[in-house]
Amino acid sequence: MKVICCGDSNTYGYDPRSYIGGRYSVESRWVDLLREKTGWQIENQGENGRMIPRFPLTVPEDTGLLVVMLGTNDLLQYGSPVQAAERMEKFLAGIALARQRLLLIAPPPLQLGEWVPSGLLVEASQELAARYRSVAARLGARFADAGEWKVALSYDGVHFTAQGHRTFAQGLYDQLEKEKLLCWKQE
Repeated sequence: MKVICCGDSNTYGYDPRSYIGGRYSVESRWVDLLREKTGWQIENQGENGRMIPRFPLTVPEDTGLLVVMLGTNDLLQYGSPVQAAERMEKFLAGIALARQRLLLIAPPPLQLGEWVPSGLLVEASQELAARYRSVAARLGARFADAGEWKVALSYDGVHFTAQGHRTFAQGLYDQLEKEKLLCWKQE
């Protein structure tokens, strides 16, 4: 099955120990770990610093699943889960793909750290999952809350550790199995 993962630096696989935008190895990034576990053709469209786009994403017609995990950078810039959820709903509503082929993932909540100096940001990130769950329900899309997976974050309070990537990959795999998506075949 062809899968597209649209996200920010945690989808890209950014290694916070690298000051020049380096990535974790292929053996550590959640997208690559998921590819290995499923055998799916997975395209990583993660970009460092990506916020929720203002315009819809164009996806090929043969896309079996679009995984979207964005919103962390929106919170870091503006701090409002309400605004992030509104932008996410507009973004997803404009994507020409059957809704059951959309999986919206609420990112793990932020933690106090070098990039997260305020408890208000942590609280805002904790609120995002409930808002995204409502967005997914209104649109008829699938939803997962990565906050339930206990993903380890680095010293900055934002980025996954190498272990965090492995935990995230397993949490997503379990979610896909629970929703019976692992048996989907490319049409």
